Amino acid sequence: MDRFRQLVYEANLDLVRHKLVLFTWGNASAIDRERNVVAIKPSGVSYDEMTPEHIVVVDFEGNVVEGKYKPSSDLATHLVLYRSFPEVGGVVHTHSTFAAAWAQAQRAIPNIGTTHADYFSREIPCTRPMTDAEIRGNYETETGNVIVECFRTQNIDPLHVPGVLVSNHGPFTWGKNAVDAVHNAVVLEEVARMAFLTCSLNPQLPMNPTLIEKHFARKHGPDAYYGQ
Repeated sequence: MDRFRQLVYEANLDLVRHKLVLFTWGNASAIDRERNVVAIKPSGVSYDEMTPEHIVVVDFEGNVVEGKYKPSSDLATHLVLYRSFPEVGGVVHTHSTFAAAWAQAQRAIPNIGTTHADYFSREIPCTRPMTDAEIRGNYETETGNVIVECFRTQNIDPLHVPGVLVSNHGPFTWGKNAVDAVHNAVVLEEVARMAFLTCSLNPQLPMNPTLIEKHFARKHGPDAYYGQ
């Protein structure tokens, strides 16, 4: 497990390096589907103090199988996403400024530029607000449930849109592994910033759907040709 924990440790530090988190405001995790375990940042431990030994490994029920610390309080949300999106290998949660601002405004991030379209095939959705019962109940699990509900009711492919805004809360992203999930978190924050500035300049700006399709398809799918 040492290598597995090391990779998740490095992914969490990358959130700091990319200035996506302050204090302890975020977490990254990864799943090993062969062993049915998840590694995640410990709850409330400063990034400055964290070492690979702090990373907690849990089973699918959230029971600690390796590590001496409590896992992130967002663990249950990560577990819902892993169960519901079997192609996902890593999950990231942050409170990055521009993405959180769109989430707090309860607004999806519109797909109005080719940078966005390179990574997301459509707008980045914002979930519905959580009910009082969901908040007072198993809150972190219900957070995962509203994300999954959002994708299923809107018929969104989580591989084509590897991120979401949780209403009044902040972004979650995912990818084929923890490194990919961090990468998508960086991109989501940047396109959130771009969209904020663009909408401030021209609130009625349209986006050519053919251009969106072109930019997404040249990086993803069977006919992709971007890169080596």
